[in-house]
Amino acid sequence: MKKFTFIIFLIFTTTNSQSVDLINPNQNIGLKGWSIVNDDVMGGVSTSYISLNEEKKLIFKGYLSLENNGGFASSRLGVKKKELVGVKSFKIKFRGDGNTYKLRLRQNYRRVSYSCDFESTKDKWVEIDIPIEDFKPTWRGYNYSDYPALEIEEINSLGLHISDKQEGEFELEIEYIKAIY
Repeated sequence: MKKFTFIIFLIFTTTNSQSVDLINPNQNIGLKGWSIVNDDVMGGVSTSYISLNEEKKLIFKGYLSLENNGGFASSRLGVKKKELVGVKSFKIKFRGDGNTYKLRLRQNYRRVSYSCDFESTKDKWVEIDIPIEDFKPTWRGYNYSDYPALEIEEINSLGLHISDKQEGEFELEIEYIKAIY
């Protein structure tokens, strides 16, 4: 009887979590509504864009320049307020170029964004899970540990970001980003 109870518990816990595609080009999810925010807003000259390749993967690509006190490139996708209530983590499948990127969450009324670094391996597909508690408040490259905690119900955008003096061409290929509840 104990064995049977354990099996029911195991089935319940594995089916209890669900995932929702936030970006999945193969399903035409998360392809529209991207905006680009690069260091040119502060005088820098970095460039970036979002596109779709022939294999239906989302591409975040550009050139990170340190000229004119620059040094970041980013893209943002709006999400509906309260859409991520209850999210526990984000699952990302990507292929990179060896650079370190950031997944960023933003709230309308806050100056900071909440970021988590993830490392890519050149030309290798990787799938990672980023727990919500790994997102830390940052602003203009600085961490703010004393800033208020992320309010998940107030998230209004999700973004991809590269910075940290990684000068040169960059390219990140995304197969999907899922919210895990």
